[in-house]
Amino acid sequence: MENLLTLGFYFMTLYAFIPGLLSRVFGYRVFKRGTVKQEVALTFDDGPDPIYTAKLLDLLQKYNAKATFFVVGVHAEKHPELLLRMKNEGHVIGVHNYVHKTNWLMRPKTVKKHIQMTNDIIEKVTGERSIYYRPPWGIMNLFDYRNVTQLNIILWSALFGDWSEKMTADKLKQRMLKKVNAGEVLLLHDCGRTLGADVDAPRNMLIALEAYLKAATAKGLNMVTIDQMIKLTDKKSETKRSFGKRVMIKLWLGWEFLFHKVMRLKPVTTGEKPFLYYRLLTHKGKDLAMNDGQALRRGDMFAELHFDNHKLSELAFVSKNPLVVAVKVIREVEAALPTLAEMLLAESKAAQIKGIQGITMINRGADKLGFVIHDLPEGLFKRSTKLYLSLLMKVLTPPTRKWVTGKAEVASKKAEEPKILLMSTQHLNDRFK
Repeated sequence: MENLLTLGFYFMTLYAFIPGLLSRVFGYRVFKRGTVKQEVALTFDDGPDPIYTAKLLDLLQKYNAKATFFVVGVHAEKHPELLLRMKNEGHVIGVHNYVHKTNWLMRPKTVKKHIQMTNDIIEKVTGERSIYYRPPWGIMNLFDYRNVTQLNIILWSALFGDWSEKMTADKLKQRMLKKVNAGEVLLLHDCGRTLGADVDAPRNMLIALEAYLKAATAKGLNMVTIDQMIKLTDKKSETKRSFGKRVMIKLWLGWEFLFHKVMRLKPVTTGEKPFLYYRLLTHKGKDLAMNDGQALRRGDMFAELHFDNHKLSELAFVSKNPLVVAVKVIREVEAALPTLAEMLLAESKAAQIKGIQGITMINRGADKLGFVIHDLPEGLFKRSTKLYLSLLMKVLTPPTRKWVTGKAEVASKKAEEPKILLMSTQHLNDRFK
């Protein structure tokens, strides 16, 4: 019995507690608050309701406010006219499962089915599938991240207990008026026809909401849909690094400075600040093909290349996507190769240097410069290198939240693999010297 209880505890920790901690505390794969100047996102769960949703839409229209509705499938199925009105009046519709039941108490296959069924209803009425999902009570299980790969998970920054009639209009108003702040994602309920809620609780919510809309309008805040909030937040994150991010970069670059000193890396000086560094090593692995039928063999000397990660960080920060970063990196490397060729010829062991080699995840277009691209051999070195380079890119590059935009976004695993870039010294001299 004790073993079964222990096993059950471990299972619930992995299946429910850890996903909840990741999403609610650390914000993993979810959006719950904006970084904006004058926008607030109103979100409403559990509807549509035959009485209160229509009144809510009237109120939003009165204040020219837009909102996001996370609908329950069984309710949406009964009131398609309300879904159509939401769309026609400029609101966003999201999925809140087919029935209002926590994902902890459903099998992963059932959760996926609920999401699909609700989205089918939304598409049938509006002509469009939703790309937004809010799990009931905001509770995730381990498999939800896989179930919603084509949906954005939306949580909230403030909730008020408005599903209960015990939360009077005055109490609710007092709570809500404390959240008249830019960036808030407010969770409210336009329907009380779910387990644990009161059918007429939305009456109090509507009274408090009008007071909130008046206060927000007076403060110059705009009520926007969740997609607008996400776009504005991501736009701001492109132009400003967080304090934590700046600290991480400084710590990492400090460690890199020590690495350069200990390993005695030589800068390839092509300007005020070098982009490439190198050191001479002896090849200890299997034979690797280079240019013109040549090969780097065991015991051969080669120049191991390293990026200046401070400059790489600067390039990445001002670039809009990884492809732009790759293009800029290739240009920097191309500009540095003539100087590298001269420096290698000046080395005391110049005649023994057979090639130049680098290992990087930014390898797109390297073949255009004359590099031969090799896969890393399977094993511990490949796994550790991939982990190190993945962490490095996360630290140095701006945060890129891959929000779904309407179609499934599948990242290319091949592009994320570290590769060996190899060029013979003869080819380097012939082409760049």
